[in-house]
Amino acid sequence: MTGDHINKYLLHGAIPALYALGRMAMPLFGFVLMAHLAHATSLAIGVHVRTMKRLTVFALLATPPFVQLVGWWPFNILATLLLAVLIVWLLERGGRLCRCTAAIVFLFGGSIVEFWWPALLYCLGAWAFARSPGRLRLLLWILATASLVLINGNFAALAALPLIWGAGQINISIPRSRWIFYVLYPLHLLLIAIVQRWT
Repeated sequence: MTGDHINKYLLHGAIPALYALGRMAMPLFGFVLMAHLAHATSLAIGVHVRTMKRLTVFALLATPPFVQLVGWWPFNILATLLLAVLIVWLLERGGRLCRCTAAIVFLFGGSIVEFWWPALLYCLGAWAFARSPGRLRLLLWILATASLVLINGNFAALAALPLIWGAGQINISIPRSRWIFYVLYPLHLLLIAIVQRWT
């Protein structure tokens, strides 16, 4: 992700391989987030609400440098992930009102966030598969991943799927910090924006 942004905003896209590798960042982060929400107890212990609060704070922190680099539209990827969590939370709560609200959030929200509706489809597909794996859900998740070609202009996002599968086959204990991505995202955008402004 960081290499992709450096390539885009400081090197003017001079290294196409960094762009292609960067297309895997959102699918990887999105899957980790959705897999976390897919646990049976997540709703009951308030994981969705805590995650939405964190995403809101750090999406706002990332907004000033993001606006300098990209503009006011669309909102940054943390806002995309926030909407995905909100939709999942509404679906998990159930009932007609929550389902209708989830549909409205998807339809309207997809027009204002980074990676638009394909990113939301990807996250929802990853959540549905992680929650209840099956062939149909896997196919739908793959198709949602492939829909990112409309944004990316290539199918590099699909390369994230074998990485996700492979990571699940390796049993390595890695220290986990829930704050790394939250802090890294606005911080690296701020540093890139400062460098861009003064070069």
